[in-house]
Amino acid sequence: MLDKLKKVHAFSNSWTGTVIIVLLAIFFLAQAFVIPSGSMKRTYLIGDYLLVKKFSYGIPLPHIPGILGLPEIQVLPDFFGNGHLLEGSRPERGDIVVFRYPHNPGVHYVKRCVALGGDMIMLRNKDLYLKPVEGDDYVRKTYPPEIIVEVDGALWVKNPYLHAHAGVTHDENVQQTYTIFPAEYFDYGPELIPEGNFFMMGDNREHSNDSRSWGSVPYKFIVGTPWITYLSWENRSYEEVLNGSATASYDHVDLKKVCGELMITSPKCKEVWEENMYKIRWERMFKTPSGLEELVR
Repeated sequence: MLDKLKKVHAFSNSWTGTVIIVLLAIFFLAQAFVIPSGSMKRTYLIGDYLLVKKFSYGIPLPHIPGILGLPEIQVLPDFFGNGHLLEGSRPERGDIVVFRYPHNPGVHYVKRCVALGGDMIMLRNKDLYLKPVEGDDYVRKTYPPEIIVEVDGALWVKNPYLHAHAGVTHDENVQQTYTIFPAEYFDYGPELIPEGNFFMMGDNREHSNDSRSWGSVPYKFIVGTPWITYLSWENRSYEEVLNGSATASYDHVDLKKVCGELMITSPKCKEVWEENMYKIRWERMFKTPSGLEELVR
């Protein structure tokens, strides 16, 4: 027995063993993911580095991550046609989910699941309305009466996540008259979510490319859920925050937080911002999703 343990130890310390162990961990346990945009702000910020728990909703098909600009490689065929080696529980309403973008599966997104297959959903003047598949009795038992409304004889829940999850926010500066914003960000549906699908929305509601624009997400694209934030820092340049970038819109709110009373377009504000770049946000380190929500309550 001792000899076998020694062999296992020696193998794990070899280059081959290390690569195999790392790949097995990436395939089945956890994978690193970085937040590239502000669509989940304030829950997740640009520059948050996450470990994604890949066994939350079954075991997704293993992929070798892409490096040096090369695409990732799927290791095994999709035997069951559902994107998973083993099926598991499905995302629930309110879960933060990491998934593959249905129109480009090589890209990963992180959003909040706001509706399940069989639910109906609609937006009116930014307000989200949910009609759960379980029916009116479920609505009465599950949600506080102040957010339950009746529409055409059925009970709907108005903004079910706005108060339950502190990171969900609306940008009051974004109005429906602004033609640069899609109409579906203000009024959408009603729509019945197909069985086996999940409707995903970013917590930063007016600054999120999500299911309102490209539809619900089938189970085959579900990867997992955020586990912990292992690193967090501000790595955007002053110009990116002031003017926006290819992956994110401008963020004058963050500039004002850092620069205080200074004009955000002033050279002094730029100097202050650059002094604060690459500083680790220690308060976000090793936090779970619920722990990060506590920071913004």
